[in-house]
Amino acid sequence: MANESWKPSIIGFMCNWCSYAGADLAGTSRIQYSPEIRIIRVLCSGRVDPKWIIKAFLKGADGVIVLGCHFGDCHYITGNYQAEKKIKATQEILEMAGLEKERLYLDWVSAAEGMRFAKLVDQFTDKIRKLGPLKLDDEKRKKLTAALLTVSNDKVRWVVGREFSIIKDGNAFGEKLAPYEFHEQVKSIIKDNLKKSLIMAVLKSGPKTVREIASELRESESEILKQLVDLMRLDKVEMGEVKDRNPLFALKGE
Repeated sequence: MANESWKPSIIGFMCNWCSYAGADLAGTSRIQYSPEIRIIRVLCSGRVDPKWIIKAFLKGADGVIVLGCHFGDCHYITGNYQAEKKIKATQEILEMAGLEKERLYLDWVSAAEGMRFAKLVDQFTDKIRKLGPLKLDDEKRKKLTAALLTVSNDKVRWVVGREFSIIKDGNAFGEKLAPYEFHEQVKSIIKDNLKKSLIMAVLKSGPKTVREIASELRESESEILKQLVDLMRLDKVEMGEVKDRNPLFALKGE
């Protein structure tokens, strides 16, 4: 049951041309809406970086809402389509990291829809109230930090950012993929990079064996070893001294 006395912390990223103007209209029209939201104006919803979203959660936000222009009305033509791809990928990363993906929400508001803006904010606030406070224990914080590393990864950022154009125009070889095919590829890349980020997060506390890492992350030793080999190839991890006949792995340079 929702705690009526608890006030959630909500961050709202608003597109300058539509949703921010809609919020402004709600204010000038004296339309009341939940006061828990803190609005950040951006030029386009497509420019909202997944890093900002995850950092907001790490800093204490209980929910993040992104509002942009309706499809066909984007000031930058395809910005809202790009936003949709980014937010969907970020929701999946949050879910993989153990957070409810419902804590991140995307929708559309025009400059003339002050009432719609207020309704969406109220509905999202109610949803966050039902979910309750985002309590980050050490394990969740570690996973969320790994999620931040994942969305900062160049490969992940490139593939998510290019999803719309690759589906529309094809890849470098002229091959076109169905949306669900590309989505599965993106999901696989994200999952793989999140595992690497989690291993790096575990190794921040010091060198560990494959078995110790696998136990902490509840993964198979074969999967951890595979990821460690990749991380060594990427020059992120190095193999050091041996402990009880098992090599220790550590972050490169630490």
